[in-house]
Amino acid sequence: MRFQAVAIESLEYVLPETVLTSGDLELQLATVYERLGLPLGRLELMTGIRERRLWASDFKASQASALAGEKALKKSQFNRKDIDLLIHSAVCRDRLEPATASYVHQALSLDEHTQIFDLSNACLGFLNAMTVAASMIESGQIERALICSGENGRPLVDHTIQALHNSELTRKTIKPYFANLTIGAGSVAAVLCRKDLLKGSVLSLDSAAIATDTNHNNLCEGDSSGNQLEMLTDSEALLAAGIKVAELAWSSFKIASGWEANTPDCIFTHQVGKAHTRALFEALELDLKKDYGTFEFLGNVGSVSCPITLAHAIESEVFKPGQKAALLGIGSGLSSLMMALNWEYKNG
Repeated sequence: MRFQAVAIESLEYVLPETVLTSGDLELQLATVYERLGLPLGRLELMTGIRERRLWASDFKASQASALAGEKALKKSQFNRKDIDLLIHSAVCRDRLEPATASYVHQALSLDEHTQIFDLSNACLGFLNAMTVAASMIESGQIERALICSGENGRPLVDHTIQALHNSELTRKTIKPYFANLTIGAGSVAAVLCRKDLLKGSVLSLDSAAIATDTNHNNLCEGDSSGNQLEMLTDSEALLAAGIKVAELAWSSFKIASGWEANTPDCIFTHQVGKAHTRALFEALELDLKKDYGTFEFLGNVGSVSCPITLAHAIESEVFKPGQKAALLGIGSGLSSLMMALNWEYKNG
């Protein structure tokens, strides 16, 4: 996919106030660790995740999305009545029907002409939504889009802690639950628009590429059980399969963008943990010094992870005008979506 006329005009995020450290989680699992002979500190040591943020368990996905959406709209030069498309792109949703985007639309007081829908594809949802909105802008169907995502891992984390106290679990059978303890919460939103509506420095969408291998769609599966959320993950197999699909996507990405491994100034990945980051950079022969990570203090925030890391890097002035960035997304299913961003200067 190539884009000639699309830019990110505004990008904002919101974090919950409650901080839960990996040490805090392990204290809640102290009796489980003692019974199974697991050392305290194991969670942070293996993942590199020091802490994560969480909202209350009843805090809705639409509320989270709307918080970030409001910040993005206030930062934007556009009137909220001019937004042509709203996409809620999170794993978390308020309910099956209606679309969570309908609640976000109401909360943000968007116009009656604004098209709304949910787009869900595990941790790739936000990046997928960007390509959909960008394609609609590129084709002339719309001029401006607001993409929102709000994830809250609190119900999953709480249920996992409860489940791990099952005395029948062994060191082997607890493994599918381990990834759940890396999950956090947060929200992010972006306004995309026609590039020619902007002046000065413009963060342009240059290109994107996708690879999919659904032979591994059983390696990370989540569902609801009553009022509880459940997820089981084969972390080791998922890492290996994810690297393979990322290698396929990277090959296509280099063709679509014309970039090489040394082209991007900054690289932003889906934030899972230190082992995944190192394995990905090694497989794609990328310079680990160009990585900008947030998993240490945010954990894995699902579809929010990659774009919130980009937003944090911009806020921290690590990614600046005149530079290029690569977004490397991987989501269970499995799919990988990689996107090239060019922060360019334009005349006028």
